[in-house]
Amino acid sequence: MTDTTMVGALNLGLRHELERDPKVLLLGEDVGRLGGVFRVTDGLQKDFGSDRVVDTPLGEAGIVGTAVGLAMAGYRPVCEIQFDGFVFPAVNQIVTQLAKIRHRSAGRTAMPVVIRIPYGGGIGAIEHHSESPEAYFAHTAGIKVVTPGSPQDAYTMLRQAIGSPDPVIFLEPKHRYWTKGPVTPVAGSGVAAGPLATDGLHRARIVRAGTDVTVVAYGPLVATALSAAGIAADEGTSVEVIDLRSISPLDSDTVVESVRRTGRLVVAHEASRSHGIGAEIAARVQQEAFYHLQAPVLRVTGYDTPYPASRLEQDWLPGVDRLLDAVEAVRKY
Repeated sequence: MTDTTMVGALNLGLRHELERDPKVLLLGEDVGRLGGVFRVTDGLQKDFGSDRVVDTPLGEAGIVGTAVGLAMAGYRPVCEIQFDGFVFPAVNQIVTQLAKIRHRSAGRTAMPVVIRIPYGGGIGAIEHHSESPEAYFAHTAGIKVVTPGSPQDAYTMLRQAIGSPDPVIFLEPKHRYWTKGPVTPVAGSGVAAGPLATDGLHRARIVRAGTDVTVVAYGPLVATALSAAGIAADEGTSVEVIDLRSISPLDSDTVVESVRRTGRLVVAHEASRSHGIGAEIAARVQQEAFYHLQAPVLRVTGYDTPYPASRLEQDWLPGVDRLLDAVEAVRKY
């Protein structure tokens, strides 16, 4: 076990998958010689060659379209989209081809494509560089959507995603790229090891136990929720924090079981409130745990506006204070 940043954990996960399977390829703008704008692929082209770590022209539709063809030919391509807002030129390839081919072929053609997307705000950037597109992709059947909240999950979940036969949108919370944490590499990362089991890829995890209020978060807001839970504990409120980890499929069983114990739920995400993941979770909880609820489900989210200028983003993003206000509101209801 060693302490590393989320960037370091992602780099290690990619390195181990390149070592494990010669069919794994990386492609994207500046992923090779530069090592990616966030340095997630730093050093990989030098060690694995330009045939396996491929610098592409600037054209996201071409990157994903090429990945679809490579997957049909038996490869496991991992695409990098430089920023969240740049993925939209590739939506046609993602929605009309990538998401459909396995179903269209009755399961005969696997589509092991991972699309890595740095997403979310908090780094002082503007629109197209700080967006949260998870709901767009979660609404598309045939695609899986996951996001890690810690360096360990970044390492493990990325390797599991690359081993999956289905296309995975892998959302990386860029605000947490430089957060350090312990990472234990999986033993046997060489070619003979085989892919990691994907059983746990789509399970939520309780990252802090509590008894009074359940807070569900994912990606960049897991750390925010844990900070809020610590402050709430000092003030006498026990908050259980769930890291959702997988947005589609969504592990609602873990959330429902927690709400049945606490009776109160707050859902937090950076994306806009309306028509978002928080609404989906609230609907499932009212359907499956209605008689256990002691208060309405509250959402703490970004606003229904385009992402603001950088000087305003700390007011726009859900922070510890807004989370604590919601926790207090449901506790006192």
